Amino acid sequence: MIAATLVVVGLGGLWAAEGVEPFRRDAVSLAAQVQPVFRREGVRPTLKNPSASAREFFFTRAIYNSGYRWSSWATDYPKADRQFLVILDRLVDLDSYERENAVRLDDPGVRRFPFLYALEVGDMYMTESEVKGLRDYLMAGGFLMIDDFWGSWEWANFEAEIRRVLPEYPIVDVPLEHPIFNTVYNIDEIVQVPSIGNAQGGPTWERDGYEPQVKGIFDEDGRLMVIINWNTDIGDAWEWAESPYYPLHYSTYAIEITVNIIVYAMSH
Repeated sequence: MIAATLVVVGLGGLWAAEGVEPFRRDAVSLAAQVQPVFRREGVRPTLKNPSASAREFFFTRAIYNSGYRWSSWATDYPKADRQFLVILDRLVDLDSYERENAVRLDDPGVRRFPFLYALEVGDMYMTESEVKGLRDYLMAGGFLMIDDFWGSWEWANFEAEIRRVLPEYPIVDVPLEHPIFNTVYNIDEIVQVPSIGNAQGGPTWERDGYEPQVKGIFDEDGRLMVIINWNTDIGDAWEWAESPYYPLHYSTYAIEITVNIIVYAMSH
């Protein structure tokens, strides 16, 4: 089943070709703070000048307008993106572009990339052009992964923003029986992934976000367009996956769920 899915991933890549929050210093040792960035060339040879037209998959991060915090979209950027791409390259036979790829929501070029990642959406305040760009992207077949926002206040803000984009589609819980939880890895529990500061013995939640949840928005044909990881920080696990101070339990879940999400997104 995995082999068949990865064949479809390649087809999704062809379609694509066409078409910080500061961590608590008192909780992290100096050694953890200076962990190096993993690079793909340390695992296998790479092109000296990688071309965007020569790759199947791009881990594309959404650039959006923020409210109170400048550049919320860039939290953990670019280290988390690069490190996750190294891991993806090891786990999935997918010719992925190994550098960060941040694109504005109102850039028509965003439709070249069928997978889009956005985080810290509790501080998202999109312009009208960004709302239109994101709606056009999703309705054309694009897929959006939401991550790293916590509690009822940030949920209310995100919900208001995504309603501007997709007012006619409800937000629902994604059950563990959905294929996104077993496309590559079998996941039978939603894990709350904490920041590196909280992962070392502190509470795993932030604000009043005690329970991790995975919600989604489906189109009228049942295609999952948006997956919403709420009360969790999956990107921090990518960023610190190589750190001896970051528990394997959290990074394993973060990597497995994201691999599943990407394979699902690229094959639907």
